[in-house]
Amino acid sequence: MSHVFIIGSTGGVGSRLVTKLIQAGHTVTGLHRKPEQAETLKASGAQAHLGDIIDMTVEDLTAATKDCDVVVFSAGAAGSGPERTTAIDGGGVIKMMDAAQANGIKRVYLVSAFPDARRDAERKEGFEHYIRTKRMADNALAATDLDWVILRPATLVTEEGNGKVKAGLAIPYGTVARGNVAAFLAALIERPEIRREIIELTDGEVPVKEAVAALVRS
Repeated sequence: MSHVFIIGSTGGVGSRLVTKLIQAGHTVTGLHRKPEQAETLKASGAQAHLGDIIDMTVEDLTAATKDCDVVVFSAGAAGSGPERTTAIDGGGVIKMMDAAQANGIKRVYLVSAFPDARRDAERKEGFEHYIRTKRMADNALAATDLDWVILRPATLVTEEGNGKVKAGLAIPYGTVARGNVAAFLAALIERPEIRREIIELTDGEVPVKEAVAALVRS
């Protein structure tokens, strides 16, 4: 079993992922920004590490992840402004990459964004900045020698989901339940042979584990 460090462990995807990984027998450490969030993480069976990815240095994050085998980045600015988007969705990913490399951690999972998101809506600079920042982070991670997986979920909805998805290298745009994203990530972590892949994800008709298994290259 792995020791998984989750950046964004208290968010809609991350909090669900914590529970699924603990249930599967993994050790989990969750990064949390507010002191009161520690009790929730501990109650789920995870270890809690206090820190704000905006303020943390690479050295801080390296120290936090030194005993881990896997790092998951599922944090995001959540529309709180371009400066925070740049610092979290962009700069936070760079810090995560550098910390993983410093510790010799090869396996890194990044929750990114579906490239077709809101392409049929009125263009707003805040969202366009978000998409550009996500793309920059994807580019930077893909250029490393890490065993990365970039997951691009479609528009997130709050539901737990029914455990059925559509996943592939390039699929039609749609929506996806946060619970299905977490389940898909948990299943990916069980299949380390899936590496250096960019995967798009929506709700669908295929059970999560089958959808993940179908991505294994022969």
